[in-house]
Amino acid sequence: MSKLERSDLMSLEEYAKQRTVFRDKVLAHKKNRHISLGDHATLYFEDRLTMQYQVQEMLRVERIFEEEGIMEELNAYNPLIPDGTNLKATFMIEYTDEDERREALSKMIGIEDKVWVQVEGFDKVYAIADEDLERDTEEKTSSVHFLRFEFNDEMVQAAKQGANIAMGIEHPAYTQSQNPISAESCSSLVADFA
Repeated sequence: MSKLERSDLMSLEEYAKQRTVFRDKVLAHKKNRHISLGDHATLYFEDRLTMQYQVQEMLRVERIFEEEGIMEELNAYNPLIPDGTNLKATFMIEYTDEDERREALSKMIGIEDKVWVQVEGFDKVYAIADEDLERDTEEKTSSVHFLRFEFNDEMVQAAKQGANIAMGIEHPAYTQSQNPISAESCSSLVADFA
């Protein structure tokens, strides 16, 4: 999956005209790219289209139109685009009650390293988490983590040939799985492999 370049982006004016249609396209695309793991954890799998939308929205909100600012946004979001042998996801821990969230996050330190994806017939692949910066403290984990799952050639081929994919979390404070994920989600994610 190729990285985004300056030429892939619309000007602020053009994006203003296309925003509603583009947003609807992205929301439809994202529908099969989020996997809920229980009531409080979700993986939002990123790709070129989701990152293009994110960059366009950042440029719009921050009114960035100068080349240097545009390149900074591209450099920030391009690492979240899969490279052909991996899946990349934003991992969210979600509690609506602030006190409940604070307590849960204090018990979930290290949870980001316990998130896994498994292609049927192979071992679980655990996330490589937060390569951009550390998001845990001694008191709590963050409610947002960025994860990368690396697969070998055999796993990629099996997934492309229709093997089921399962996902889950194995942490003492939060254990959940979805086995298998839906066929629609599987198909959407397998498209990320080269």
